[in-house]
Amino acid sequence: MILEGVITTINQDGSPNISPMGPIVDANLSSFVLRPFATSTTYQNLKHNGQGIFHVIDDVELLAQAAIGQPCPLPEMLPCIAVDGMIIASACRWFGLQVTEIDDRQERSLMKCRVVQQETLRDFFGFNRAKHAVVEAAILATRTRFQKRETVQREMDRLRVLVEKTAGAAEQRAFGLLEEHIRQADFPLG
Repeated sequence: MILEGVITTINQDGSPNISPMGPIVDANLSSFVLRPFATSTTYQNLKHNGQGIFHVIDDVELLAQAAIGQPCPLPEMLPCIAVDGMIIASACRWFGLQVTEIDDRQERSLMKCRVVQQETLRDFFGFNRAKHAVVEAAILATRTRFQKRETVQREMDRLRVLVEKTAGAAEQRAFGLLEEHIRQADFPLG
């Protein structure tokens, strides 16, 4: 199963990097397979120090900002004891990960990880169609170089209906941010 969230890693200058990530997880969340693109900062950081923190969040604005660039300002972060990384204080739950195996023969690498520490910080908000629509829109925003503009726009139009029907202010802002990013994106496939 794929669990959507964000991962924090540490850049070589010591600053945090926040990126969306959809790892493959087992049913009891004891092992994760990360699949970062080899060109990403997340990949470089994980390859360099082999540690990161995966966060289960319900803040779709943070997810949207991370999908199209670094959130600004950065969210409140706390140091982690078990791994070299920073914990997003507003996360519902987090998992400190240690990379145990890397297969980077493809553009999208596979990094097997074991969980070395985890904690639940607060309850998950719950299911909301607009939040899920923003998650899907964030994924689309990261795929503009692989898909046709018409394909992405058609899917965004479908997702917009869910946001209009069920969103709060944060979901509306997040979806608007992603729409603007997609509108300005360069689609090499047309």
